[in-house]
Amino acid sequence: MPLVKSGAVAADPFTAVADGAPLPDGPVIISADRLLAEQGTLAARNGEIGVAWPNGRDVAELQPLLGRLSLVALAFPKFRDGRAYSQARLLRERYGFKGELRATGNVLRDQLLMMARAGFDGFEVEKAADAAAFAQALESYSLFYQPTGDGRRTVAAARRAAEG
Repeated sequence: MPLVKSGAVAADPFTAVADGAPLPDGPVIISADRLLAEQGTLAARNGEIGVAWPNGRDVAELQPLLGRLSLVALAFPKFRDGRAYSQARLLRERYGFKGELRATGNVLRDQLLMMARAGFDGFEVEKAADAAAFAQALESYSLFYQPTGDGRRTVAAARRAAEG
């Protein structure tokens, strides 16, 4: 699947590695179970580590490991399943994760703006042709009622600023 970052198709430097398979050189994405089981070994690894975190698992388990992770991939198994939105916001706003948050699975362009507002900055899409539509979706709105950790100001903040 193509990876979209900053509204354009980007090369993915990460290699997904199955449980039990040897870790190659370079950036890798491993399962949550492997990350938790091999913490000691992975701490000594000289390379970027990403984790594919299931949407049914508590992201609080990741908190002590976030300083070592470069990427957390959160899954959208169905368009109706929004648990990854909450996970992303928790990782960004409560736990201060600064690495890449990648949306995987059923990533739809009509949900992209809300994904970005929740903290996602990488998106695995089904078709490379969707990249232009993704860039356009990010610019759809300039003001929002709900505050999030993406830094965009709310309507209330804009009104306060205009009042002086």
